[in-house]
Amino acid sequence: MCCSKVTKDQAIEIIRRYEQVLAIINQYGKAKEQLLSILLDIQATSGENYVAEEWAEVVACQLDVPISKVHDVLTFYAMFSTVPRGQYVIEICKSTPCHVTKADAVVAMFEEALGIKLGETTPDNQFTLLHTSCVGACDIGPVAKIGDEVYGNLTAAKVAEIVTSYREAKTCQK
Repeated sequence: MCCSKVTKDQAIEIIRRYEQVLAIINQYGKAKEQLLSILLDIQATSGENYVAEEWAEVVACQLDVPISKVHDVLTFYAMFSTVPRGQYVIEICKSTPCHVTKADAVVAMFEEALGIKLGETTPDNQFTLLHTSCVGACDIGPVAKIGDEVYGNLTAAKVAEIVTSYREAKTCQK
C-alpha cells in the first residue's frame, strides 16, 4: 500500500511540468547568462504566473549556480513572483504624482470591480491587484499597468471598462 498523498494525476502533472522546465533550460543551452530569460519563461508557462521553489531549485541545479543566486534574481526584479498570481496582474502606481492624483481611489475602484483587496487574487485566478513603483507615466496619473499596457487618467468608468475587457478576453480564449 502506498502512503503518498500525491495522486497519479498529480504525479503526471509534476513530471510534465519538470520536463517543460528542463526544455526551457535546454532551449537556452543551460547558459548561466540566460538565468533571467529562463526564469521569465518558466513563470510565463507556469499557469499561475510565478516561479515555484521546486523549479527554482531545478534551475540552480541545471545551471550549476547556487540557489541563492536564483533567489536573488527572483526577489530583486519586481516582474517575478514566488507565489501564485492571477493571469493578469494589475499594478497600481503608488509614486507621489499618482498618489496626488488619487491613486488610492483607483485602488478602491479596482477592489470594487474585482471583489478583492489590494494584494489578493480573484477566486478564478484571473486577476491579482498590487501596488507598484513609478511606471514612468506621471503625466497621465493615476496609472494602472496590466502586463505591458499602461492605463492613465483613470476613472470609475475606465476601471470598469478595463476589467470588463480583460474578462471578455478570457471568455473569448476558451
